Formats: sequence, C-alpha cells, structure tokens
Amino acid sequence: MPKAYWGEIKDPVHGYIYITESEKNIIDSYPMQRLRRLRQLAGSEYVYPGANHTRFEHCVGVMYLAGKVLENPNISRVVTDQETEVARLAALLHDVGHGPFSHVFEHLLIRDLDKTHEDITSWLIEKSEVGDKLGKMGYRPEEISQLAVGKLHKPGRAFLDQIISSAVDVDKQDFIVRDTYHTGAEYGFIDIFRLIHALDVLGENLAVELGALSALESFIIARIESFKSIYFHRVGRAAQIMLAMAMEKANEELGLTAFKTPEEYLVMDDYTVWSAAKKCEKSRRIIDDLERRRMLKCAYERTFYDKDTMISNIFSRDAYRIQVQTEIAHEAGVAPEVVIIDVPTVPSVPYHHSALMENMEIPVFSRSSTGAKTMYRMSDISKIFETLKGFINILRVYTDAQNREQVEKATSKVLGKIPSTAKISY
Repeated sequence: MPKAYWGEIKDPVHGYIYITESEKNIIDSYPMQRLRRLRQLAGSEYVYPGANHTRFEHCVGVMYLAGKVLENPNISRVVTDQETEVARLAALLHDVGHGPFSHVFEHLLIRDLDKTHEDITSWLIEKSEVGDKLGKMGYRPEEISQLAVGKLHKPGRAFLDQIISSAVDVDKQDFIVRDTYHTGAEYGFIDIFRLIHALDVLGENLAVELGALSALESFIIARIESFKSIYFHRVGRAAQIMLAMAMEKANEELGLTAFKTPEEYLVMDDYTVWSAAKKCEKSRRIIDDLERRRMLKCAYERTFYDKDTMISNIFSRDAYRIQVQTEIAHEAGVAPEVVIIDVPTVPSVPYHHSALMENMEIPVFSRSSTGAKTMYRMSDISKIFETLKGFINILRVYTDAQNREQVEKATSKVLGKIPSTAKISY
C-alpha cells in the first residue's frame, strides 16, 4: 500500500488498487479523465463484444504494476521514495497522449506532424493542467514526462525507464492480461507476479532471474497469441482501417491534426471524432457502414515468419505498396482505391501498430549459492524465445464485399511470386 494512502480503486483485473492523494489529484485531471472516452482496443468490439474497456483503467493498472515492481526487495533497496512516487505517476500518465481510437490515430500524427502518441504524452504532461498540478505538488513535470515514455535516461538508472518501456515492461504486462480478460480470448495463463518478483537490477539494467524462465516464456507466447487473435484479427483490423480512412478523409474539414494547444488536442476523443466524422460529407459513408457492421472484407491473407523482416521492409515503402495495389486493381478490373494492402507490423497506411516482437534480447541471470549473478542472453537459454524472436508478418489485402472475389483472384496472381517457403501455418 502506498505510504500516503488516500483510497482505493476496484479493478476487475488486479483487485483493489491503493492510491495516494497526489495520484488522485492527477487521476482527477481532465487529460486523465479524457482517457475514459478512449477505448483501449478500438475496432476489436466488432469481434469481441466485451472489448469496450478504456485507456483509463489500463493506465491505472500500469501504475499499480509499476508500484509492485518497485516494492520488489531487489528493486526497493536501490530506489528512493521520491523515485518510487515519480515512477508510479509516470506509469499512470504513460498513455495520456493517445488520440481518438488510440493507435488508429497514430498514422495521422506521423504523416502530418511527424509525431507519435509518445511525443504528445510528454507534451501534455509538461504543458497541460497535469504539469501545473505536478509542479504544485513538488514534482518536476519534465522528469515525469520523459520517464512516462521511457526516455528519462537518468545516469546509472536505466532500469527506471525499463520498468515502463522494455521487452517485459509493466505496460505490456497489464495490456496482455487486461485485453485477454475483456475479449475472452485468453490464450494461456500468464503469471505476471512471478515475473515481477524475479526482476533484479544488474549494473543499471532490469533482468529476470532464470528461475522464472517458464513464466517469461509463457508471457512471450501469450503476447504472440494475443497479437494474432486480438490485435491483428482480420475483422478487428478491417474496422481499424475503416476508422483510419474515415479520419483521413475528414481531416481537412475537421482539422484533426491542426491542433496548437493541449486544450485543442484534448477535446478530441472517440465520441467527439465519431460524431464529427458522421456529419462530415467525405467520411459519412464509412461511419454509416461501421454503424451497420458493413465491413471491409479480407480477400487475401498470408503469414510470414521472417527474421530479416523482408516483407515489412518491402511493404513499408509507400511507392511499392501503391504500385502493388494498382497492379492488383488493374488485374481485378476495379478502382485502385478499393484495394487496401495491410501489413500490421509496419507503420503502414492506413494504420500503425508497434511491431510484434522487438528485435532485442531480454536479459536473464542465474544466482549462485554465494549470491553471485551470471548474465545470459535469453535466446541462448530458451529455444522457444530463439524461435519466436523476430517478426511475424501478416500480409492482407482488403476490399469491399462486392469486389471480393475478383480481388482475391487478382491478388493470388500478382502476389503468387512470393516463395511458399516464407509461409508458416499456425
């Protein structure tokens, strides 16, 4: 329980979450309350009706897990009370910069402003009422804004960033457990508290004790299964693509990326943008289709397991993707705009989601009877991790219902040149 206990929040995933008065003040700020109007998995509700949870409860959950990491005796012995308070607040605020429909808004930010939601997070923590509140409570908003996105880079304290942003961070620990709970797509049990209790600081970096290897492997497998069954589900992706297209078409009229102040940004949420896009001439038809569940249809799908990220690299090039879309459309005898190539693991138009597995190691260590620690590379210890490390590339081609059959035939003809050895079945 936090030392300056104020009260508790009942969470369906973690139970009672105890908060301090400082945390309550930030939770009650407008930027945090806005997160109640941003769904965590926009689009997934078309597949999983229960997936209506929001960024708000996720952020509270991440704060709770960050607190649990900092209570771990291996970590608590090397952190100050001030660092613990700052890390909990940073974890609470880590997603405050998300736009309408969460990750779906990201491609507009990147394309028009060369910004990500993390850039907006830091900006809001420093420049909105959150910064004023933090300052009045004696905290440095700049410190919290950097730590919230894992970029504090405090000398000798890399583990503070890694608690919030790393291969086994508390953000991933919360969203995998929370998203599988709300969708019902629970693939395997993940013992996140076994992982948390196995964390230690080696040098200045977080590492996982080898005794928790099976929990770590389960976590990685659950993450991959969640991506395939939830985040990259073909119908959920269709809804996200449609939302992204609607925002793209409405952007000029609605000025979604024309904001100059935190207040102008914060007025945008799932409700306000949906309502505005429904009234906008250019996007009205797409919103109408979503309201009636008339979805884009997947005409072609192949999955590649490729450590060299060949498919990602090819299709992340706009010029190549447009060329292939045009070729498929020509072959199918349809207009180019009704053919959409989607590669979920790359920053592809019209939707971006972070890559499935970062190309990075998870440090693990063993402890001898004398207490000496020996570091290992995860892929040297775990054949499961070595096999799964890298990228899963799902390549899909979407179109509308009436053109599905001819686009399917045309895509098979145009993309038939990709070697079948690159394909993997699940």
